[in-house]
Amino acid sequence: MNNRNNRKTKNSSSEKGGAGIKLVAVLTVLFLIAHAGYNYIPTAYQGENFKQDMQTAVVQGMAVPAGITPVDMVKAKLQRAITSNDLPTDVFVQVKPGNNSVTAQVAYTKKVAILPFGLYTYTYEFNHTATPTGFLLK
Repeated sequence: MNNRNNRKTKNSSSEKGGAGIKLVAVLTVLFLIAHAGYNYIPTAYQGENFKQDMQTAVVQGMAVPAGITPVDMVKAKLQRAITSNDLPTDVFVQVKPGNNSVTAQVAYTKKVAILPFGLYTYTYEFNHTATPTGFLLK
């Protein structure tokens, strides 16, 4: 009986410290995921919010009062949306009149630090064209 207990003690002594290493590995992975989400989610949110602002601007561009051109109004609304959504300064904006409507295209790129210390930087590319839809076109 004594022999069996001694063997068991000898084998388990080489297994000590495994839980601490696993904890550090799990915490490191969780930190990296949280860091990536903390940096990427606001950028993606700004892009989706700007899409909604673009759609609103082109729909409102169809209902402008006399004396204001729809293209100028849509450009002004897009410039305000660019400022409020904290987009880069090198944003490409193109507003064109169409068949009784206005079409707006906006494109930009933004660098997002996914991994800390500059190990990996993701380039978020935004390119969206907004056209009015719904009952206004009928």
